[in-house]
Amino acid sequence: MNSRKYKDIIYRMRYINDLRDLIYSSAEMFDEKPAFLVKDVPGGEYRPISYRQLKEDINSLGTKLMDMGLKGKKVALIGENSYKWVVTYLAVVNGTGVIVPLDKELTAVEVGNLLKRAEAEAVVCSAKLKAKVVEALQETEGVDIRIDMDADEDIDGFLSWDGLLTQGEELLQNGDRGFVDAIIDREAMCSLLFTSGTTGMSKGVMLSHKNISANVYNMSKYVRIREPGGGLSVLPMHHTYELTCHVFTGLYQGMFIAICEGLRYIQQNLKESRATVMLGVPAVFETMHKRVWKQAEASGLAGRMRKMMAVARRTRLFNNQDVMRRIFSAIHMSLGNNIELFISGGAAINPQVIRDYEALGLPMIQGYGMTENAPIIAVNRDNYSKADSVGKPMPGTEVKILNKDENGVGEIICKGPSVMLGYYNDPEATAEVIRDGWLFTGDYGRFDEEGFLYICGRKKNVIIAKNGKNIFPEEIEYLLLEDPFIEEVVVYGVLDRKNDDIVVKAEIFPNIENIKEALGDIDEAGLSEAIKHAIEQVNDKMPAYKRIKRFKLRSEEFEKTSTRKIRRTGSAVREEED
Repeated sequence: MNSRKYKDIIYRMRYINDLRDLIYSSAEMFDEKPAFLVKDVPGGEYRPISYRQLKEDINSLGTKLMDMGLKGKKVALIGENSYKWVVTYLAVVNGTGVIVPLDKELTAVEVGNLLKRAEAEAVVCSAKLKAKVVEALQETEGVDIRIDMDADEDIDGFLSWDGLLTQGEELLQNGDRGFVDAIIDREAMCSLLFTSGTTGMSKGVMLSHKNISANVYNMSKYVRIREPGGGLSVLPMHHTYELTCHVFTGLYQGMFIAICEGLRYIQQNLKESRATVMLGVPAVFETMHKRVWKQAEASGLAGRMRKMMAVARRTRLFNNQDVMRRIFSAIHMSLGNNIELFISGGAAINPQVIRDYEALGLPMIQGYGMTENAPIIAVNRDNYSKADSVGKPMPGTEVKILNKDENGVGEIICKGPSVMLGYYNDPEATAEVIRDGWLFTGDYGRFDEEGFLYICGRKKNVIIAKNGKNIFPEEIEYLLLEDPFIEEVVVYGVLDRKNDDIVVKAEIFPNIENIKEALGDIDEAGLSEAIKHAIEQVNDKMPAYKRIKRFKLRSEEFEKTSTRKIRRTGSAVREEED
């Protein structure tokens, strides 16, 4: 449903004081309902784990961790998405100490450096990451407790997670209440997250129970999952977007969380789990979007599909999901025939992708946030959204636009209970982004007349032309990525030494498969000509000062973060190459 009549609807949700309150209240409300769906073997069947079992496992592991002397200590956590990953996180923050989630894609050197910077005294890892952790620990002192989430027994200096869980159960049965009676300080740091980037540049974001629980509580006032509901966990849990918005919000609302086996298994796992919701980054949804259209073109149904989508938009038939599932049955069946909501975040998405999903009867919204706000700042309502917008500021969060230009565009700043405590051991960096309680996001945006927020681009990426006009690379990149010949692109400004002017340049990784399919085998000159034509098509849609004057072809993909965001290198304006 997407209707303006719901523009002021805010769901009434139960207040939660902290993450332990979230788990305890959900265990009481949802009891034997499945909290997680897990697979014991790859390709096997999903097995449910109840809310009651989740609470008991958290208390057992937390009791043992405290018994091991980890009260008030920092515990690093690295591994694939799993039930044990979530239990470990909550067993640490709900009474033991401070969790330090690490990106499993980091190198051993980077892991070692972050263990040192975090001053971790224990590390919990999966079996697949054990070798990397062992290498990282060779140059790291003080990490004396090492736990393998997948080991059947203690071995090679690593303790068995399952063994610790059993010991914790016994301690609880014998009256050890150190963990379950621990006082939660909702204002103190409970999670230390390192932002993506090189190890030297990444910052340690300090989040509290208050930051995270307020995000879950207030976000749920805009987006509520209908029962029976469940989500497929696709994105890495060490990111706040997946952890707060999907895992914690899902558990708060009584959903089940099905663990995805990997990006290539998304459609299969959606069918198997009967998930109704999925969070993703633009790269995930755009890949699925391209696949749908490619299949439609191959089957000769693309023309008919476009006509039906146009009818759905014009008549708003997409608000009748039962009818839409019949019209586009093949697409819905390929996704399990249960999807009620897709949510995109983590980076900007082409609004046309959202419009297309909606017109296919697959409701989709986007939100906006950053780790420093735990993470959500603004989000669309589930029943009233705008494809171009990231929605309205979350309840309890105040958002302002600073130093607006003639179009109302300026830097986005926000204030509220989810603003981080600061950067770990970095008061100077903290002072730069938090001023008088306001978080300076480094993003440019604007509001429309209804109070919807629109993101224009990153402050550090903005190209300022000689005439003073601001050029947002992200806007140009959206348009270029609509062309099937372009797989990836980064836009930036270059100094043209001949004319002493700034011109726009696009660095492009072409989609060779689509180009070959359309044009056959072509040489380098033909490839360049094909991309040049695609650029000209985009230039025709833009004013002169935004037009792409230079381009460069890449033979390899851009380097990416674990959430598939391209790592931008260099400044917004660079010297033109000779």
